[in-house]
Parts: sequence; structure tokens; C-alpha cells
Amino acid sequence: MKKTLLLLVLLLTFVVNAQSFTHQDTLRGSITPERAWWDLKHYNLSVKVAPEDKSIEGINTFTYLVLEANQVMQIDLQPPMKLDKVVQHGKVLSFQTDGNAHFITLKELQRVGTEGQLTLYFSGKPQVAKHPPWDGGFTWSQDSNGNPFIATSNQGIGASIWWPNKDHPYDEPDRGVDLTITAPKDLVAVGNGRLVETLDLGAMKSWHWKVVNPINNYAVNVNIGDYVSFSEIFEGKKGHLDLQYWVLRENLEKAKKQFLQVPMMMQAFEHWFGPYPFYEDGYKLVEVPYLGMEHQSSVTYGNKYANGYLGRDLSGSGWGLDFDFIIIHESGHEWFANNITNKDVADMWLHEGFTAYSENLYLDYHFGKKASSDYVTGTRMNIRNDRPIIGPYNVNKGGSGDMYYKGANILHQLRQLIEDDEKWRRILTGLNGTFYHQTVTTKQVEDYISDQTGIDLTEYWQQYLRTTKIPKLEYRISGNTLQFRYVNIIEKFDMPLFMFINGKEEWIFPTASWKTKTFDAPIESAQVKIDFFVDSEVVK
Repeated sequence: MKKTLLLLVLLLTFVVNAQSFTHQDTLRGSITPERAWWDLKHYNLSVKVAPEDKSIEGINTFTYLVLEANQVMQIDLQPPMKLDKVVQHGKVLSFQTDGNAHFITLKELQRVGTEGQLTLYFSGKPQVAKHPPWDGGFTWSQDSNGNPFIATSNQGIGASIWWPNKDHPYDEPDRGVDLTITAPKDLVAVGNGRLVETLDLGAMKSWHWKVVNPINNYAVNVNIGDYVSFSEIFEGKKGHLDLQYWVLRENLEKAKKQFLQVPMMMQAFEHWFGPYPFYEDGYKLVEVPYLGMEHQSSVTYGNKYANGYLGRDLSGSGWGLDFDFIIIHESGHEWFANNITNKDVADMWLHEGFTAYSENLYLDYHFGKKASSDYVTGTRMNIRNDRPIIGPYNVNKGGSGDMYYKGANILHQLRQLIEDDEKWRRILTGLNGTFYHQTVTTKQVEDYISDQTGIDLTEYWQQYLRTTKIPKLEYRISGNTLQFRYVNIIEKFDMPLFMFINGKEEWIFPTASWKTKTFDAPIESAQVKIDFFVDSEVVK
């Protein structure tokens, strides 16, 4: 009876796990045949926003390159938004809807190597963001004077929550996006890139913004409010960089003080990561009615003009209160998320791990190495080790939230292994140069870092990215002899460690087998350097 019950439990567990992803997850998360045959070149997106009934309507004309013969194209748009009409060369095209995916049948023969255009008409009342930016959509709010204060945020849920597009991260529009936002004339509409023109339409006004660089879909954003702006020029590694700030009229003076951290951020990150990746599109910080988000060239801000994360230090070290978390973290994403973008959401740690790591590099640049170390190691208290930080592929699913601070500590530990800060900086800048404006896989980044360090990091990546195991160093002391080994590791894991032996830094080289190292004097104290992300225990 017990054996039968156990088998039933195992079977139910298997069934639950097997059913955890749906047909819609696959349509959203995989490069389907209806996506693979065409390469996205440009979006021309126009959207009219009506605050009075929380509705929008718009047109998206996009340009694509034919890579292989096919007549059916997948476009994504999520209910309750409606794809009203699809037109190509003046002809209305038919389409079949399968949940969030719409399969459009093209009438004209698609010839390899040629470019085409398709125009999508859409309308509806988009999903209201429940807990932005994590559970996103449209946020319809008001400022303290009762003016509409509206913003989009849709990284996880997808850009197709409000506009029709190729909603998969692997393919970005090579020639960027033209974004025209139409809103009530007494408000200001801010989008990505540079402002091209405004057009008075009577009771409404349109704002045309232009991005010339590739951009991920979730970064395209709409922000509407009683905005005022101010700006400055940053003398960066590629020359003059426009820094623009769009804030609610009531918060102008607060912003002028708090946003002094932006040039400091840019100085630190250009040092560590290389030139800001979007000089042509400028940099904007835009106030929004939610916490904030890394929208490319239009970073959104809602941290209430306070240092820390809504006034809190996420590291417990004290150093988290020496910078505005949203300014630093979300701007760090310009390099990791917007310049280098994951090809599959499973690899989102490339966005969040590297950007969480950027927080302590900012501290390193302005406050020194100890501040950096104290901060990043302090964030370990947020690590749960519930799931691996790489998720399942092809189903639009990221890994554990540990991708933030476990990811940051993995990278901080690599810096210790290399022992050469300038070499480590060249690796980080090299990543942003080698994969400039590209979508990438974890494997590509793993291989690049392994190649540049000259260290075989195969087991390192496997241990920390694809398991929840934290290596534990077991050791014992007898006189001037130290015995040690690793437990809780995968096969062949053999990362070297720095230990403080009698206060002096000493390298040891643990494996799964016991090893011995003898010192000149009796060992009175032994401790693993805190910068290494391992557990340790003295055993008998």
C-alpha cells in the first residue's frame, strides 16, 4: 500500500511538472516557423491614448527582411486588445487567432532577400498593470494636482500586452523604431530616443520620438504627464552625450538635486563597461507612477527622490544608502539588457545578474573596493536558492529571482579568481564591444569570459547557474596543517579559494577529495575570504 501511494505521489508530481507550460507558453517563448522566416528591421508605431476611458488605438507599420520562403507570419497581441485589421500594399489580409498569437496569411509571394512592410491596426482597453513593473501593463494614475499620470511597463508580461509586434527577444528591429504618441494637448508624452517633432491636433497633441538603434520590444514605452524637462551634456567616451530629465512639474527641484547622480553613474559605468551604447539616441530619465524600469534611452524613475531602494538598503551594509537604487540599477541595464539582450528569457540572468553587479561597481568606482565588497556580499541575505537562475528554454520563463544577487556574487567572485582588476574591466568592456547591440545566449557569454580569463570555467558556470548547490568547504586544523575538501558540488568542480591563515591571504585548491597544506607556523586562525561565495565548516 505504501509503495502504491509513493508511486501515485511521484506520478502526480510528474504530471504537475509536465503541465506547467502551455501551448501559449510555447507560442510566445519559441522561435516558431512563422517567426523564423523573417527578420525585423523597423517599427513605425503610432498610438493614441485616451485617459478618460483608459483606452488606446494605434497603427504599427513594420518593415521586415525575407530570410526564407513562407506565407504565414506570427504577430502577437494579447486580449483584451484587438487586432482590428492587417494591410499590405492596400490589401486587407486574413489572419487566424490562437490565443495571444495571430497568424497572418500573406497574399504576395515572399522572395528571399527582399524587404516588405505590413500595417497592423489595433485598439482596446489594455490590461491595467497590477504590480508594475513586475506584473505590468498600463498604469493610469494622477499627480497631486489631479493631472493624468500614465505609463507603460511590460517586461515580463510582454510588449504585446498593448501593441502588436514580434514578441520574442531574439529579434530586434535593426533600424530602431519611430514612436508617435498622441495625448491630450495639456499633457506631455515622452517615449524612447530623440524628439523629432510635435504636432498640434486641436484638443490633442502628438509627440514623435525616434530611436535609430536596435531596441528590445519591452523597452518601447509610453509616458504621459504634466512633465517639465531640464538637461545637461556629459563628456563621455564617445563625445557629447545628451542627458535629459522629464519630471512632474511639482518635483522639478527635487529632481535637480537627486539627478546629480546621473553623471556619476555614467562616469562609473563607462569606466567599467565601455561607452554608453546609445549615444545617437541620447539618455533620458523619466518620472513615472511606479518604481522604475530600464526602457532603452528612456529609463523610467519612481524611487521617490530618495537614496536606497525606496529608502532601504538591500545589502544591510549601509552602502546601499549612498546611491539612488533606481538611477543606478535601471541605468546599468542600458549595457546589460538593452545593449546585450538575452536571446531567450531563460537567460535573463544576463540582464539582472550583471546589472545587480553594476551596483557594487558603481560603489567601487566612487567609494572604493571595500564598499563594493561589503555591498555585494551583503546582498547574499536576499538569495533563496529555490531554483537555478537559468530557466527552461522556449517557453518564455526566466529562472529564480536569485538571478539578481546570486548572479552578482558569481561575477564578484570571478573578479577574485582573476586577481587583476584591469583585466576584469577589459572583459566587461569587451563583452559590450563584442556583443554590441546583439541578442545572445548564456553559452556565448560563458565562452567569452572563459576564453578571456584563460580559465576553464565549465564546472563553475554549471555549479552556480544550473544548480542550487552552494559549494561548502569542509576543513580541519592540526598544528600547522590544514586539511580541506569541497562538498555539495558537481563532479569536477575545483574552484581555488583564498583563505586567511593567521591573517595572511593564502590560496588553496580544494576538490571533492581531502587535500593537505602545511604552513610554517601553527594555525591559530583560518577563514575563507568573504568575497568567495561558498559556505564553510570546521569538521572533526
